[in-house]
Amino acid sequence: MKQNFTVRHGALDGVEAFLSVARHHSFRKAAAELAVTPSAISQAVRTLEARLGATLFIRTTRSVGLTEAGERFLSRAKPAFEQLIAASQDARELGQRPAGLLRLTMPPAVVPILLEPLIASFCQAYPEVEVEIVASEELIDLAAKGFDAGVRMGQFIAADMVAVRLTPPFRFVVVASPEYLRRCKRPERIDDLRQHACLRMRRSNRSISPWFFIDGNKTVEAVVSGPLIASDFPTMLGAAIEGMGLAQVPEPIAAGPAKAGKLVQVLKPFAPMAPGVFLYYPSRHQMMPKLRAFIDHVKKRPGRQKIPNSKG
Repeated sequence: MKQNFTVRHGALDGVEAFLSVARHHSFRKAAAELAVTPSAISQAVRTLEARLGATLFIRTTRSVGLTEAGERFLSRAKPAFEQLIAASQDARELGQRPAGLLRLTMPPAVVPILLEPLIASFCQAYPEVEVEIVASEELIDLAAKGFDAGVRMGQFIAADMVAVRLTPPFRFVVVASPEYLRRCKRPERIDDLRQHACLRMRRSNRSISPWFFIDGNKTVEAVVSGPLIASDFPTMLGAAIEGMGLAQVPEPIAAGPAKAGKLVQVLKPFAPMAPGVFLYYPSRHQMMPKLRAFIDHVKKRPGRQKIPNSKG
C-alpha cells in the first residue's frame, strides 16, 4: 500500500543554528555568524532538540560539545543542508540569467528549414543554455511533458497559449514528381484526385487527415486514397519525390525540391492558405530567463511578424 508522506511544517527550523554551533563549538560565535542574538540561537537549538526528542549538545560554562545523538544528527544533516543550499543557489542562478536546459518540441519538417539556423545563432549567443529538440508530429502538453515551448502551425495552437510568429502565412500545395506526371494525367480539378494515388498523413489522434482546398469562396474537403500513409510531412514529401503519388504539403518544405526540378505543383488555383508557423508557450508569468532569451532571439529574426490578436 502506498504510504502518504508529508513534510512537517518547520521541519528545517533550527538546523542552520545547530550546524553553526557544531562548527564553532560556541553559541555566541554561531549567533555572530548568523547575525542574531545568542539567546535566539539557544532557543532555536532547544526547539530543535524538543522536536527531535534528543539532546544534541553538552553545554558547560567553558565549552560546547556534541552528544552521541548530536554527532549522528550532524553526520546526516550537514551534507543534506549543504545540498539544499547548493540546490537553492542553482535555482536562483537559473532564475537570474539564461542558463540550463531549454526543451522544445516541434514537427520534424520544421527543424531543417526553420530552426537549424536559429538554434545555431542562439547557442552561440547563450553558451550556458543547452537546447534539446524533440521532433514529433504529436500535439504535446508542454507542462505535463516538461517542455519550455513548442513550434506548431497556428491552427493547432490552443487559445490559452502565448504565440510568436516564426513564418508568414503560406499555402498548402499539391506536388508530384515529373516522372509521376508522365505516367498519370495531370489533375486540373479537385475531382480529378479520384483517379490519382494520393499520399496521406495520419494525425496524432490516429485519424487520417483529409485534403483541403479553396474553390472560390468555399472550403472543400477531399477524401483521397493512395498507397502510403505517413506520420510526418518529410516522409510524405520523400515518397512524392520518388514518384509514389501526389502529396499535399506546406509550400515552404516543397520549395527546395520544386526549385531543383524534383517536384511540380499542381492544382495551384485551389491551394488553401495556412496561418503560418508559431513558437508557443504557456505563460509569460512563469517564464525562465532561458526561454525569455530564446523568444527575444526569435523576435529579432528578419521578417518575423506578430500573430494577430496574440498575447505575445
